[in-house]
Amino acid sequence: MQIGSWIAIYFIIWWLCLFLVLPFKVHNQSDAGVVVRGTDPGSPTRLLFWQRILATTVVAGILMALILWGLSNPLLQEYWR
Repeated sequence: MQIGSWIAIYFIIWWLCLFLVLPFKVHNQSDAGVVVRGTDPGSPTRLLFWQRILATTVVAGILMALILWGLSNPLLQEYWR
């Protein structure tokens, strides 16, 4: 495979991991008891955006490494044939 294919696969894995990471440790305004006027009560009190991006990148990197290992492992290549 070419490098462009690997980048595309990583990009897709990264987006899937982002949607998996987003719901963790979310505390909405109605749970905290402080609803800012003009906002939805279900909106989060703290976004923690950079922590989520970092967690997504780490999880996607681990999954990509597992995929690369699986595709380059001779035992698995023989099994898939």
